[in-house]
Amino acid sequence: MAITAYFVRHGQTYLNRYNRVQGWSDAPLTAKGKADAQQTGKELAAIDFDYLFCSDLPRTVATARLLLAADTNTTITEPIPDKAFREEFFGYFEGQNAAEFTSFLGGAAGARWTFTDMFNAWGPDKLKDKVAAADPYGDAEDHVQFWNRVGKGIDRLRALPDGSTAVIVTHGVTIRSIAEHFGYHTTESARNGSMTRLTLTPTTTHVDFYNQLELPN
Repeated sequence: MAITAYFVRHGQTYLNRYNRVQGWSDAPLTAKGKADAQQTGKELAAIDFDYLFCSDLPRTVATARLLLAADTNTTITEPIPDKAFREEFFGYFEGQNAAEFTSFLGGAAGARWTFTDMFNAWGPDKLKDKVAAADPYGDAEDHVQFWNRVGKGIDRLRALPDGSTAVIVTHGVTIRSIAEHFGYHTTESARNGSMTRLTLTPTTTHVDFYNQLELPN
């Protein structure tokens, strides 16, 4: 038996819209962000899921509630928040203009980069370590701190009853990091409202699909 886990990126926020670094900092969902969540909720209405988790940050809680409102089939009334599913913490760089951030972190090459470019060049763990090393306050998460936290969430999913289906509303870097960590290599960032599905057993993890706005047939 196995656990089926649908990881959903939250809807667009104002910090997303303004191209700001957004980890543990937060902003409300935009009108598009609410529409993102409602559309994803309609897609997930076809799934008889047993659990709905989210990070404890307001943008994922709001997205999860909109998913529930759009799903007339579920009996779940509230998501279960879990800090383990938070976004990467960018420390000193939280809220910074993303173009300035990539230019600073990437040096001369970074002037032409996006965050996705850095992800593609260095991979998720090395990028986390570079952010942590550059933080003058030493607050940003390195890859060890990130996985110590997120790993607890993955373990919680593995411990669900056999055959369970869970939806987890989380964040873009977290979703891509999980996918890459378990062998799914991509050059795409997870889109707002997108779905990524994992199949978990006690000893294995398989990424079934990544970054989809509609459920594959």
